Amino acid sequence: MAFDTGMNTPNQSDAESTESSAFGPAGIEAKIPHRSPMRLLDEVVEMTNDTLHARKTFSSDDFFVQGHFPNHPIVPGVIQCECCLQAGAILLSEHTPEVGEFVPVATRMDSVKFKNMVHPGDTVDIHVTLKERLANAFFLTGKMLLNGKVTTRLEFACSITQPTPANSDAAS
Repeated sequence: MAFDTGMNTPNQSDAESTESSAFGPAGIEAKIPHRSPMRLLDEVVEMTNDTLHARKTFSSDDFFVQGHFPNHPIVPGVIQCECCLQAGAILLSEHTPEVGEFVPVATRMDSVKFKNMVHPGDTVDIHVTLKERLANAFFLTGKMLLNGKVTTRLEFACSITQPTPANSDAAS
């Protein structure tokens, strides 16, 4: 699929026209390059052209709560943001070339707000919405909810780039 070179704003009729069924870890890994332990989504509940609803249950075994904080573990805010970014990457997979031909890269996070704490054992709902596309730049909003209450809210941008081999001379 070629990148659009103009500016597109998703519209409601597009969102309603292509709903996708729910899928789990294998479906997630088919759409984005993230793998354990950094694949932070358990399932996609619903997806349209410009929205995605995903879910994640955090565990006391997750590496990021081991020392954050001893005897009072909480899910770090940066991990909550990453959950939204990964949900956005899944949504963008419907607007971009095949997995392996692209890597979604976060380019900006704005208006990040943390409202409530998330602990191991909590199951959160993650919602992202594609607001605008300009060439290979995508502008989205994300929020994470715990029991219907917002824990994290952010605006973010991603671009789609071709992956560079890990052993390339450019990395030196």
